[in-house]
Amino acid sequence: MNRILALVIKELLSVWRDKKSRFILIFPPLWQLFVFAFAATLDVKNVTIGIVNRDLGKQGFELVQRFEGSPIFTHLIHLSSIEAITPFIDNQQGPVVLSIDEEFSRKLEAKEKAPIQIILDGRKSNTAQIIAGYINTIVEQFSQELSHQENIPTQPIRIIPRNWFNPNLLYHWFTIPGLLAVLTMVEALLITGLSVARERELGTFDQLLVSPLLPSEILIGKTIPAILIGMAEGMLLIFAIFAIFHIPLEGSFLLLCFSMLIYVTAITGVGLLISSLCATQQQAILGSFVFLTPAILLSGFATPIENMPVWLQYATYLNPTRYFMYISRGIFLKDLSTQTILNQVWPLCLIAIFNLTAAACFFRRRFG
Repeated sequence: MNRILALVIKELLSVWRDKKSRFILIFPPLWQLFVFAFAATLDVKNVTIGIVNRDLGKQGFELVQRFEGSPIFTHLIHLSSIEAITPFIDNQQGPVVLSIDEEFSRKLEAKEKAPIQIILDGRKSNTAQIIAGYINTIVEQFSQELSHQENIPTQPIRIIPRNWFNPNLLYHWFTIPGLLAVLTMVEALLITGLSVARERELGTFDQLLVSPLLPSEILIGKTIPAILIGMAEGMLLIFAIFAIFHIPLEGSFLLLCFSMLIYVTAITGVGLLISSLCATQQQAILGSFVFLTPAILLSGFATPIENMPVWLQYATYLNPTRYFMYISRGIFLKDLSTQTILNQVWPLCLIAIFNLTAAACFFRRRFG
C-alpha cells in the first residue's frame, strides 16, 4: 500500500506541476461547456407517439389516422388509459402522448370547443417544441378539411400542451446535463490515455521497471489518480452547472456522484487500455479520439438512439456514455428512483471490470 500510495502521489504531482496539464484540466472543459451548450442542435424524426383515444366517434378515429399516416410519427402506441401515460413518459418509451377526450366528436358536431391534450417530455426541450409544431400542423389540416366537408368551423379544435420535467422547454436544461457525461469522458480518457505513453516518452517508464513495484501495483497506481482527476473534473462541471446555468437538481446528488464514480472508472479502463497499446503520446491522443467520436455519437447526446438503425442501437449497449447520459439527464430533470439508476449502473460496472481487466492483461504483456 505504501508503494501504491507513493505512485499515486507521484502521478498527481506530475500532472499538477505541468502547466500544460493544469491548463488542459481547467479551461478546456469550461470552454467546451459553453460552446456545446449554445451551438449543439438536434434533429427530430421517426417519433414514437402514445395515443389515448377515449372517443368512439368518427372524428376521433379520423384524427388518429392522420397521425398513423404521418411520416414523422412512425411508431404509434395505443395506450389503454390515462394511467398509462405516466409510465410511458417516465420510461422514455416516447416523447409525446396525444390524449383525445371522450366527447371530442360530440363537441365538434355540436360546434363547441373540442380540446386535445398533448403531453410532451420536457427533458427533450428542443424535440418537444418541434413535435408540438408537427402536431399543430396535422391538427390544423384536419380542422380545415373537416370545415369544408361538414361545415364545422375551424376554431373549435384547440391544442393544450403540457410539458413534463422541463415546463418552460429551456434548451439548456436538456443539453447541459448531457454535456456533463461527454466532457467528463473526454477529460478522463485523455488523462489516462496519455499516462503510460508519457512515461515511455520521458524515459521514466524504465525507472518503474527497476523499481520494487509489481505490475498490478503500477496499474493500480495509474488507475486511482485518473479516477480522482476525473471525479474532480466532474465536480467542477457540476459546480458550473449550478452556479452559471442555474439548472435545478431534482434527484439525489449522492446517487449522481456514485454513478459518476462508476462511469469514470469504466472510462479509465478504456484510457489505460489505449495507453498500454501506444508507444507515444501522439498515438495515445489519436487512439483516444478514435474512441471518442463514436462514443459521443452513440450516446444519445446529439441524436436520439431510437432514431438509429436497430443493429446500431444494440451497439450502443457497449458504450458507457449511453448509461451515464441517461442517469445525468434523469437525475437533473426528474427524480429518478434508486432502482432505475441501479439498472443503468450495473452495466457500467460490467464495462468497468472488463476494461480494467483487459488493460491489466495488455499492461502485463507490455511490462514483460
